[in-house]
Amino acid sequence: EAAGSAVTYDSNSFAPDSASTATSIATGHKTYSGSINVDETATISYETISEKVHEQLGMKVGVISSVNLNHATPAAFYAHQASRNSYYEIGLELIDSGFDYFAGGALLKPDGADGDKDNLYDLAKEAGYTVVKTQAEAEQVTSGPVIIVDEHLAHSDAMAYELDREDGQWALADYVEKGIEVLDNNKGFFMMCEGGKIDWACHANDAGSTVADTVALADAVQVAIDFAKEHADETLILVTGDHETGGLTIGFAGTDYDTYLDLLESQKISYAKFDSDYVSRYKEDKTSFEDVLKDVEALFGLKPQGEEGDKLVLTDYELEQLRAAYEKSVNGTAASQYEQEEYVLYGTYEPLSVTLTHIINNKSGISFTSYSHTGLPVAVLAHGVNAGQFNGYYDNTQIYHKLAGMLGIA
Repeated sequence: EAAGSAVTYDSNSFAPDSASTATSIATGHKTYSGSINVDETATISYETISEKVHEQLGMKVGVISSVNLNHATPAAFYAHQASRNSYYEIGLELIDSGFDYFAGGALLKPDGADGDKDNLYDLAKEAGYTVVKTQAEAEQVTSGPVIIVDEHLAHSDAMAYELDREDGQWALADYVEKGIEVLDNNKGFFMMCEGGKIDWACHANDAGSTVADTVALADAVQVAIDFAKEHADETLILVTGDHETGGLTIGFAGTDYDTYLDLLESQKISYAKFDSDYVSRYKEDKTSFEDVLKDVEALFGLKPQGEEGDKLVLTDYELEQLRAAYEKSVNGTAASQYEQEEYVLYGTYEPLSVTLTHIINNKSGISFTSYSHTGLPVAVLAHGVNAGQFNGYYDNTQIYHKLAGMLGIA
């Protein structure tokens, strides 16, 4: 067992994005934010650790993400693009990679940016991939090459937030389990699994969803650890992040030195599902604030009245914040005369939803500093063969170099 920490800055930013930081981990090279496995001039492509183990060692390769399979982080293990937004071109590279197992969220722009290109799933089938879009079919999969798209997609065609996942629906851990089944072979395998919804939840400042999706990633890691027990002398598991999002920290101005983290358990729904299933209806029906508060109590535990000492009772100040956000969301009324203040209050998110998560976060004694990424270093946790090499504090590019060194790849 080992625990280290890696810095995350890239070629042009102390608060970098997923494309450049995943490039650092996958290739050992820094690049500009927004670029995937190419240099700053976008003229040189970098070969990734996953491509190298596939070609040089004959390992099978799997890529899993709870967000879209051609999103920046998964793409960094098989694609080479000047822009992370070239989703169609990234999809073509996914097909061309020859990797054995892709699973998670759907491909973005499968028909091209203008909808006029050959469908990526059709092209994948032509290239020999089995494309699976139902859970029943996914359960039957025993070998690759295969692309499994989660049957129960949520907003942005990604997997649902763990808070919203229903019993019986596959979680990230199920995709790892299936991946091991498909990839396990005598020459070994390389698997990258991303809990991408952690990042999305942090962008939205939704701590309840962040925690639930972090637990979902931990469950997925546990599947790998259980596998490693049977293959202790030949398995290494690394858990890290490509960057930190949101500046989530324990300690909030309104609770002094105290935290009440169990209050987050009162949240039963992600901000995104609250947007789609509730706020959209409030707008349509012009639902009264009093009726909205009934849903708020049922779904977030926050209430206007309660017994003394009940930490979930809304203060007058919080009720005022919530009412302003309700007016902004439902009636389009400005919450402030300043555009800057509106952004600080709500970011680009639904005012009512983000205000609810802010209130429950702050009551629990935690807070976010940003709707974007931060420059904080990330933890690097290692388990298994050569784990000790990941102790210490180092550049994120070293993650690649340490792996390449121990695997003897050039």
